[in-house]
Amino acid sequence: MKILTDYQGRAVRLTPEREQHIAEHPEPAVMMDELERALNDPQQVIQSISDPSVELSYRYYHGTKVGDKWLCVVVKCLADDAFVITAYLTDKLKKGTLLWPTK
Repeated sequence: MKILTDYQGRAVRLTPEREQHIAEHPEPAVMMDELERALNDPQQVIQSISDPSVELSYRYYHGTKVGDKWLCVVVKCLADDAFVITAYLTDKLKKGTLLWPTK
């Protein structure tokens, strides 16, 4: 299991099962090395509307395999644990409460 660090310095687990799940999708699979960067140095972090314990960390990349896209790393943040649920490339950010950067 990998332990990544997010923008708040929290330890975020990336289990082998979740890593395999992400690797099954060809676009984010080639960006596995960028997952920690998107968590540690995101351009935006949004709190999910459907689940307030989920944070979506976004970082924009030019020239990915499918063009210019946002890499989104989805993390479940509990009181004593944080773990990656999934990661994907997208054209636009989801709606929700902006957590980072703060105003």
